[in-house]
Amino acid sequence: MSQSWVLGQRALRESWRTPEAIAPTLFIPLFFLVVNVGQAAKIFPSASTEFLKGQGYGAFQLPSSLLLAASFGTAALFLVEDIEGGYFDKLRAAPVSRTALVLGRLVAEFLKALMISTAIVLLGLAFGISIASGPLGFVLLILLTALWACVFVGFMQLIALKTRSAAATNSGGLIFFPLLFLTPNFVPRDMLTRPMEIAASVNPVTYLMEALRSLILDDLDWGKIGPGYGVVIALGLVMLALNVRLINNYD
Repeated sequence: MSQSWVLGQRALRESWRTPEAIAPTLFIPLFFLVVNVGQAAKIFPSASTEFLKGQGYGAFQLPSSLLLAASFGTAALFLVEDIEGGYFDKLRAAPVSRTALVLGRLVAEFLKALMISTAIVLLGLAFGISIASGPLGFVLLILLTALWACVFVGFMQLIALKTRSAAATNSGGLIFFPLLFLTPNFVPRDMLTRPMEIAASVNPVTYLMEALRSLILDDLDWGKIGPGYGVVIALGLVMLALNVRLINNYD
């Protein structure tokens, strides 16, 4: 674990030295939040829309912005730079465990996601959004978002390790947009058309979305929170195993 932390600190320093890579992860999700609320808030007024539980439409849309903020995968692009510059080969030649090589960047991404998602939620609170599940729900909300960031970066690192190409890695991140829009993004799942409901039900991001939304609108509904955490933990273990295997067979 100490090796992972040392590599994580290095990855964090990379991020601080390139703030222009972090700024979009905060600006773009907030932009989508403002635009989506501006387009649909009058269609779903809080007083007469049952699924809003008395809150504004911004509370319903906040999970989409959190997932978007957690799905940029910039750590994988820094990994490509290490590969192209030869530093990754030096790390592989050093007495460093293969698991630590993977976890180092994931630790850094987890900490960055904690800070960015906290900032987004606090901005939401300033504009009248409340967390119905209280302080514990706030922590669970931020934690689930940060864990998803690690899962998504794990996926992006698979592309980086396989292709060793910044262009391919960057393009791979676009897969999140179909996943995001194949969720109950604008209305609850039971209000979708049947084909869309089926697509959303087989999409793992749906369960993350519903867990985050439940933490904002409901008082600790574990029937919705549990599947969200189950999905992110299961996908995280798969991504970790695949990353370690790919590094072991890197040559």
